[in-house]
Amino acid sequence: MRSLGGTAACGSSQSTKLQQRGRGPLRTPSSPGLAVQCSGAAQQQQRRQETGEAVPAASSAVGGGSSNGSMESHLFRMLSLPAATSNPLSLGAPGGAAAAAGADEQLEPLPWEPSLVVFSGGTAFNSVAGHMRQLTTRIAHVLPVSDDGGSTAEIVRVLGGPAVGDIRSRCLRLADDSDEEARAVRRLLAHRLNGKDSDAAKQQWYAIVEGDDPLWEGISDAYRHIIRSFLVHFHANIMRHSTKRFDYRGGSVGNFFFAGARIFFRSLEAAIFLFSRVARIPEGSLVLPAILTEEHITLGAELLDGNLIVGQNQISHPPSSSAASPHEVDKSCDACLAAPVKRIFYLSAEGDTHEHEVAPAPNPRVLTELERADAIIYGMGSLYTSIAPSLILKGVGECIAAATVPKIFLLNGALDRETSRCPSHDGPMTASDMVQAAADALNRKSSKRTHRLGFPPSVYVTAVLLPAGGPVEVDRAALQHMGVQQILEVPSIPSPDGRGVHYDPDALVAAVATAVATHRQRQQAAQQAARLHANRRATLARRNSS
Repeated sequence: MRSLGGTAACGSSQSTKLQQRGRGPLRTPSSPGLAVQCSGAAQQQQRRQETGEAVPAASSAVGGGSSNGSMESHLFRMLSLPAATSNPLSLGAPGGAAAAAGADEQLEPLPWEPSLVVFSGGTAFNSVAGHMRQLTTRIAHVLPVSDDGGSTAEIVRVLGGPAVGDIRSRCLRLADDSDEEARAVRRLLAHRLNGKDSDAAKQQWYAIVEGDDPLWEGISDAYRHIIRSFLVHFHANIMRHSTKRFDYRGGSVGNFFFAGARIFFRSLEAAIFLFSRVARIPEGSLVLPAILTEEHITLGAELLDGNLIVGQNQISHPPSSSAASPHEVDKSCDACLAAPVKRIFYLSAEGDTHEHEVAPAPNPRVLTELERADAIIYGMGSLYTSIAPSLILKGVGECIAAATVPKIFLLNGALDRETSRCPSHDGPMTASDMVQAAADALNRKSSKRTHRLGFPPSVYVTAVLLPAGGPVEVDRAALQHMGVQQILEVPSIPSPDGRGVHYDPDALVAAVATAVATHRQRQQAAQQAARLHANRRATLARRNSS
């Protein structure tokens, strides 16, 4: 049976990795210590109540005055609920990876689930995120925390903290929907309030907080209590900031829940852990913020003409002049940037000039997942504001360069504001330009705060997948000259808005499996050739010595 794995990188031993594979699921949706953090916060709350110590107003809001037991007991019960399980696709089955490989080359079923790391934003890859569980549930989704549009922007404006919108969006895409209650929880957390009428939005929000809205139907008392507790906690914190009037228009209930949990635990990781349990994300699936921070962090873009644009949405999706809310973004914006993007970097909250550039440390768990990955995927999404923010972090380029696994770049099915102008030639960016841009980000080519690397693109990208009929020019000769080993075209479907194409989700899963298998075959062939060569040399040496 064919193995699709790669060798370990960044210090992980191959023997350790094989032992991990043999013992079944490797991971849970939590990082080490998260259960301690969660229980620690609850125990601190309980000690305050037992000793009569004053409980801060923000913490006392959690629980919503329920008489059904303490918030902590409900929380512990929630954290002990089993995660959803999966039934991975047999890649040798009809419609699996064998279909992408062609009729003359049948792939054998996987003997284990490969571990994948996916770099993406919170929108484009969502359309296929759930389908990837046909291949494996062991996927670490790495997302930026620099979003500053939509309801995320309003939360950050009033309460501060990192952006949670992209993380919430991916969590919901991975959420269990196998029974009616799971679907009801998903509907509630995916709901957005009225986007135009401020009073209507506020009235519905109050009904949700009070537990009276029809969205609560189908959710059991245990789930209702834990979800409502953190919504109440979020609301209490909003009320404490009386000098900043909160705009509920277009607000995401999931974002509000997420923000309430983050504030309560004082930990973004703990909030993700809780959300993963509430949404019943399959065990082994991880949603990782690229940066662990409790502060808001801003993205900046330096253009080729020297100008600076501050803010993710100002770079990628500027607010529409006709938007009902000041934070509403226009994701259909076709207006080109004044000049091509030269580089992406982070800015501190203190300012918006080059002098305020910072180099935040990556989430250590991201580096750990890269070390144990069997494949690395650069997902669809805005190249400079969704993918690059995770790649420019110190240590990410080093880990990816050290890995000997397939590294798959997924081309977008449309050109956008960020890629409509190329820094090296007139016209939009081609496939090789985008691969080069990813390599430059990983090398931190223009960084002023961190050590730069000098690896060629072939070290970071081994395969390029493209949707059939997409508008991005695929300059195959240039890609091959870069050292890209595979270029695979994937069946696509027209975009509903007519602005390009989308990958057919099942075909994309099959193509990823094909890319992984082909890379492994080549790796095994090279290793076998090296062994044969070594044996011949040893035999010749013995003959000469005799």
